[in-house]
Amino acid sequence: MFTVKSTRDLDSQIYKDALTIRKIVFVGEQNVPIELEIENEAEAIHFVGYKDDKPVVTARTIVEDSETWHIQRVATIKDVRGQHLATDILMFIEGFATVYDIKYLTLGAQDQAQNFYKKLGYEIEGEGFMDAGIPHHTMVKTIEGA
Repeated sequence: MFTVKSTRDLDSQIYKDALTIRKIVFVGEQNVPIELEIENEAEAIHFVGYKDDKPVVTARTIVEDSETWHIQRVATIKDVRGQHLATDILMFIEGFATVYDIKYLTLGAQDQAQNFYKKLGYEIEGEGFMDAGIPHHTMVKTIEGA
C-alpha cells in the first residue's frame, strides 16, 4: 500500500522521514553538502510517500507566487527505484496544488532526470545552471484544468 503525507512542521515525524531520505540520496549518494540540502526548510511543504508504512520517496514545495509552486528535493530510496513512486508523489503534489488554485509547477531538474520529468508533462525553460555541482535545467508544467 502506498500513501502520501505532508507537513510544514519541522518537528513532525513526516519531516524527519523526508530528511532521512534526502540525507541518504542527496548527501550520501550525490555528495550534496548538508548545509545546502537543508536550506529554506521552514518555507516548504514537505511530502513523504510511504510504501507499507516505510518512508521511501519525498519531495517538497515552496511557494513562488500566487499561481506557482516550486518543487524541490525529489528523492527515492534506492531499494524501490523503478517502481514509479516518484511519479506517484509528484502526481499527488499536482492534485494537492489544485486545491490551492496553483496553475504552474516548476522545478530545477538534474539533467540526468529531465526525461523523467518530460514524461510527466514538464518542459525545459531557459539555460542550464549548476546546483551543488550538478547540472540542472528549470522545468515547468501547466496543471491541467488550471
